Amino acid sequence: MLVSAKEMLTKAKEGKYAVGQFNINNLEWTKAILLTAQEQNSPVILGVSEGAGKYMCGFKTVAAMVSAMVDSLGITVPVALHLDHGSYEGAKACIEAGFSSIMFDGSHYPIEENVAKTKELVAICDSKGLSLEAEVGAIGGEEDGVVGGGEVADPKECKMIADLGVTMLAAGIGNIHGVYPENWAGLRFDTLDAIQQLTGKMPLVLHGGTGIPADMIKKAISLGVSKINVNTECQLAFAAATRQYIEAGKDRQGKGFDPRKLLAPGFEAIKETVKEKMELFGSVNKA
Repeated sequence: MLVSAKEMLTKAKEGKYAVGQFNINNLEWTKAILLTAQEQNSPVILGVSEGAGKYMCGFKTVAAMVSAMVDSLGITVPVALHLDHGSYEGAKACIEAGFSSIMFDGSHYPIEENVAKTKELVAICDSKGLSLEAEVGAIGGEEDGVVGGGEVADPKECKMIADLGVTMLAAGIGNIHGVYPENWAGLRFDTLDAIQQLTGKMPLVLHGGTGIPADMIKKAISLGVSKINVNTECQLAFAAATRQYIEAGKDRQGKGFDPRKLLAPGFEAIKETVKEKMELFGSVNKA
């Protein structure tokens, strides 16, 4: 059974650890992440971007696959199925499709419009027992075609959105989606601290978790970050393992071309990456 992310993140904030959101792209991805969460006895959030949702034949298909997989694999740790960087329309579609957690990214709207739309979604999510993530200040890098430059959020705007009753808040603190450039200046801990002071017990979300050094991740967690999003790192690990398999000519040996064999090394690489992240975030044995 899918659960909202509220309880797992409240516990994470109190316990000074973070729950990983790992984005899913297909069946292998989903299975690898769920099995690893169960093996590590860790709560987990499965993230689905609108692009990935479309690729997997729509949000209803995704929700049906994830729910069935949780059931058939005997997963007992808390699992939230979360829309990542949702538009206003996307958020409503995922609520209909049976997602247990929603992110509405209104960061590109003027703050008044972000507040109005977020407020409406808070009411809908509350009535259905779903968790809602909101965002202030665009996060750098590219996410489904939206490019930002490592912006930094205004703590006062963060408080305005937090006060609407959202479950968790993503705020730009110089983080970037994708691979970090050579000249990246690092996370803005002063901003994070100021946001935490104003938003109190609200779990904070760090997007763009790939490539941030471990000590920065730990410091961010100590300053109130309770959810960290990872996507690119799993993709890179999957691609590298698949490349190695093919370059070694294994797809030409026996039935090595069978997709179940061909995708197995990449599947294991995702599991390894997720395990490492859960250890770093401190969520192991927190289910």
